[in-house]
Amino acid sequence: MAAADPEPAPAGSPAGVEDAVPAYAALLRGVNVGKAKRVSMPDLRAVFTSCGFLDVATLLQSGNVVGTTPDAVGAGAVERLEAELLRRTGVSASILLLAAGEVRTVATENPLVARASDDSRLVVSFLSAPPDSAQVALPDADRLAPEALAIGTRAVYQWCPDGVLQSKVPPAFWRQFAPAVVTGRNWRTVTKLLAMLEPLDRVA
Repeated sequence: MAAADPEPAPAGSPAGVEDAVPAYAALLRGVNVGKAKRVSMPDLRAVFTSCGFLDVATLLQSGNVVGTTPDAVGAGAVERLEAELLRRTGVSASILLLAAGEVRTVATENPLVARASDDSRLVVSFLSAPPDSAQVALPDADRLAPEALAIGTRAVYQWCPDGVLQSKVPPAFWRQFAPAVVTGRNWRTVTKLLAMLEPLDRVA
């Protein structure tokens, strides 16, 4: 009996490659907000594919990408992605690139999950560099209430029961994290990203 033909490799993946490769999530800051910095998701996927990423997929229109790469992701990876985004789309935007394990850690450390009754109002603001908690001044908790704020090792967590647009957190608080890039995603998006990363992260 003739052997069955092998199944084709997934789109964007080289046939026969079974080595473990890490998965990453990329978060773009400030794209597709209103009419500014419009980036189509096919163009965004093409940016990552052209920079060597495989299994590339996007989530929503707010600049969320997952993918894998067999190459080491060094300090220049973000710069290459940002340059290719500008070349291909004309849009200049900061990109946070996080290994799947880093995203899981940020999610696991969220201390406000139990307090949140609406995933769209629980916000995780990812940071491109770990904050110095000793140097960051939190707003007065009584003045923020019923809103809540907490700082983790790589993110700021925010519960906004009255809605994100009604947040009482002053702009000066966020300026303390400069020059790190800060970009927020609601908890619903974070959990969807984790679900997309899970089958891709083939690292033992």
